[in-house]
Amino acid sequence: MSDDVFHQRMHHIVPAGMTADTAQTPGMVRRAAISGVTAGSERLWMGTTEVAGGVVSAAHHHGESETAIYVVSGNPRFVFIDPDTGAETRIDTRPGEFVFVPPYVPHREENPDPDGAAIVVIARSTQEAIVVNLPGLGSAAR
Repeated sequence: MSDDVFHQRMHHIVPAGMTADTAQTPGMVRRAAISGVTAGSERLWMGTTEVAGGVVSAAHHHGESETAIYVVSGNPRFVFIDPDTGAETRIDTRPGEFVFVPPYVPHREENPDPDGAAIVVIARSTQEAIVVNLPGLGSAAR
């Protein structure tokens, strides 16, 4: 990286330049677009996640990362344990909507549509995709 912060190279990542060589969770496929490897990012990660029709992902969390999700297509469902009630809670989404996942919150993605994939764009506040897979939503592991 140049010491001249005003004269650095921008990076253009096309779909063929994305990589699935990133942390994964059973039931979904993540592809990194912006990361330390693909673009030299130092503080953020961005990519896509696809959940095939009728699939439920494994429970997981993203460590210290804040995660922002933008729904591109399909109607993915995000499931977590509500801290006030202890109940399993579902957020049903549609294209054009956003979801925020705070650090360390166990959750899973579901695609209730048996015929079509759910595709989202993910942005994380850490330079690489932190993924901690869990045996269930009630599990806490760091």
